[in-house]
Amino acid sequence: PQTTRHTIRGIVHRDDGQLVLVDTPGLHRPRTLLGQRLNDLVRETLAEVDVIVFCVPADEKVGPGDRFIARELTQQRTPVIVAVTKADTVRRERLAEQLLAVDALGEWAEIVPVSAVRGDQVDVLTDLLTARMPLSPPLYPSGELSDEPEQVMIAELVREAALEGVRDELPHSLAVVVEEIIERPRAEDDVRPPMLDVHVNLYVERSSQKAIVIGKGGSRLREVGTTARRGIEALLGTRVFLDLHVRVAKDWQRDPKLLGRLGF
Repeated sequence: PQTTRHTIRGIVHRDDGQLVLVDTPGLHRPRTLLGQRLNDLVRETLAEVDVIVFCVPADEKVGPGDRFIARELTQQRTPVIVAVTKADTVRRERLAEQLLAVDALGEWAEIVPVSAVRGDQVDVLTDLLTARMPLSPPLYPSGELSDEPEQVMIAELVREAALEGVRDELPHSLAVVVEEIIERPRAEDDVRPPMLDVHVNLYVERSSQKAIVIGKGGSRLREVGTTARRGIEALLGTRVFLDLHVRVAKDWQRDPKLLGRLGF
């Protein structure tokens, strides 16, 4: 429900190369036009990259969703490396069982158990990926960690805060659009960091969902604003006044015009 909605690029800089990690929305069986468009975005990305990393958690049994994705990936010509994640959360016997279950899903270039928390074998995975990169000049300047526009990252911070604790009630129904970011005028002798006014609209599909986001007496929306503002100030490195408005866009996930206006 709280899936990535766009392709997000993160850049890893190494002495021997550069990795551009493209995080896509999750492949799934779509029930709406939004779902179809997200799947199209994934398939376009799969056709463009040099290696695909298929992440399967060690602490969950392989299920129908994993098999659905595996079937899709085995149809690609691009090599697929499986990262069995959260390896620190299970015993060795359970990890071994999961590695065998993953192996049975298809023909993979490599299978690597990793733990991001402990850093286990992350360097091995990185080495395997780097070895499969084509020769080229660096695609991004040194030090750049993402090409994600600030407005998109701000929208994601707001959406994450708004979904906290209510993911069952608002699965895909929440969209966030940053309308404008304006720097407040200030006196010449004001030495404080600038204050930015950030105006954001949250779109839901029904009035009942609007009530959930706002909460009793606006309490939830205030919490969302406080949480998101902290993240936005850390991102932008300046003071922020966050102005949130919740609006109803009826059945926006199924309406081509509304999807276009909301950036899908």
